[in-house]
Amino acid sequence: MSGVVTAPDGVPRCPWGMESEQMADYRLYHDTEWGRPVHGDDALFERMSLEAFQSGLSWITILRRREGFRAAFAGFRIAEVARFTDADAERLLVDRAIIRNRAKIAATIANAKVAVELGPGELDALIWSHAPTRAGRPVPHTVGDVQPTTPESAALAKDLKKRGFRFVGPTTAYAMMQACGLVNDHLADCHVRAEVEAAAG
Repeated sequence: MSGVVTAPDGVPRCPWGMESEQMADYRLYHDTEWGRPVHGDDALFERMSLEAFQSGLSWITILRRREGFRAAFAGFRIAEVARFTDADAERLLVDRAIIRNRAKIAATIANAKVAVELGPGELDALIWSHAPTRAGRPVPHTVGDVQPTTPESAALAKDLKKRGFRFVGPTTAYAMMQACGLVNDHLADCHVRAEVEAAAG
C-alpha cells in the first residue's frame, strides 16, 4: 500500500490529500482539519452526523455538501435539531443540497433527541473518553497500516448505541475519531502529522 505522495507543490501528504485540481477540497480538508482535535457537543454532533451520512459514499461527496448540510440541519445545533418534526424530515427529503436518505435523516434527528438529554459537555466527554493513549501507539507509514476499526472505536460505538444513538457502528465511529483528532492517522512522513500531534499535546 502507498505511503505519502509528494504533490506538485512539493509537500508530502497522505495519498487521499494529494494535490490536484480535482482533489483541492480534500487537500484543504487534509491540511487544515482532519485529525485536529474537535471539542464541543454541537461540533462533535455535526461530525457524527456527517460521518453517518458518508456511510457507503465517498467523503468528498459529503465534504462538498457540508454547507448545505449545515443550512438544512440548523448548523447542527443539537437543541434545534432535536425539535425537528416529521414535517422537517419531509422537507429534508427534497433538499438537493444534502444526501436525501430517509434512514440517515431520521437517525440524525433521533440522535439529536438523544444528545439533547445529555448534560452540557457530556457528549464531548463521552466521545473523548474513548481516545486511546497516544504514547506508544504505532505510527502508520502507509495507508495499509491504518485499520478501519479499532477496539476503541468498537467500544465507542457500543457506548453510543447503548444510549440510543443510531448509525454509529465501529467503522463510522473510527472515522469520527480520525477526523476529530482522537487519533492521529496522518502518515509518518506527512507534513501535517507533527502539527496535529502538537495540537493534541
